Amino acid sequence: MNTPGLLKCAGAVVALVIVSACGSALRQAQDDMTVAPSAATLNATYVGRTLFVNGRPVTAARLNPLPRYAELVPDKSKSKNYDYIFNDYDTYASIFNYPKSVQQIGRITGAGGQGCTNVLYGYGKKIIWNAGRTNDLISEYKVPNTLIKTLSLDYTYTSSCAMNTSGDLAVGILLGNSFGAGGQVVIFKNATGSGTVYNTPLSKEYFDGYDPSGDLFADGFGSSSYDFGVVELPKGSSKFVTIKTSNSPEFPGSVQWDGTYLTVFDQYTSETYQYTVSGTTATLKNTVQYTGAGDCAQTWIVKGLLYCADADGGGEVFNYPAGGSPAATLTGNFDVPLGVTAAKK
Repeated sequence: MNTPGLLKCAGAVVALVIVSACGSALRQAQDDMTVAPSAATLNATYVGRTLFVNGRPVTAARLNPLPRYAELVPDKSKSKNYDYIFNDYDTYASIFNYPKSVQQIGRITGAGGQGCTNVLYGYGKKIIWNAGRTNDLISEYKVPNTLIKTLSLDYTYTSSCAMNTSGDLAVGILLGNSFGAGGQVVIFKNATGSGTVYNTPLSKEYFDGYDPSGDLFADGFGSSSYDFGVVELPKGSSKFVTIKTSNSPEFPGSVQWDGTYLTVFDQYTSETYQYTVSGTTATLKNTVQYTGAGDCAQTWIVKGLLYCADADGGGEVFNYPAGGSPAATLTGNFDVPLGVTAAKK
């Protein structure tokens, strides 16, 4: 794998000034038909291997400078399944109802970052969660787009979220306040209250996910370097432990149970690694390869499919575990896609 030139020097800070534009017709269209970009200019900066967009750290490995805009299609399908692409923090989520259609049917204004729901994989039951509506809040929505409640955190830069089968909600911290030490995970028992903070061996937590036993896994970068790392909080434990993988992932991606394996997505290689875990060792069993996506910043697995929030400016749907080229490309409004999940009414 050839590492992108911008990221070859882990200590380098590389500034990109990215200018995007859309036509005056789109800018002047009614709000219920189009979504304006979060900013006319996106300033992207790498600090080591962490990407900052407009001064805020994000969990994507790279991005395309040009947001995409399209006319929204009213939801007339009466579909009960909804797919969500979360864009840049505190911007909007694009709503789809694939496989009924590949066209965007709605949005959630103010959402952004990553998403999760109340199942380990597949379509969630009536609700979704969003880590990134604002930097220090995680929000719950009733499907398809009704805000139910928010939970507060004492950290500025959230990254991931995951829910176990008991309804506990885990929220990852990419960086601490004022760019201080990060890597924590805050767990809200029954998705309520103020949450309990757990420190991890990571300095930057990117993605997390539960297995059926209630063990919580997370990936990110190590405390003393930009080396990839996986950690686990065993059910009932108060301490995260480091998990050794039998292969060497390059860049953190989604961590999710797929019904058989614990999976970790690698943003650099566009691959899903399927593991069995015994003790503190994760043994690679299969590798699923994908082509045609720029950077799946977050992925979400449902039966037979994998959804990709493509930070290169869109969203794709792949067959899973077959992989290969996209089964479908989603058409809609995108502005630095970072997260994805799916749920049904």
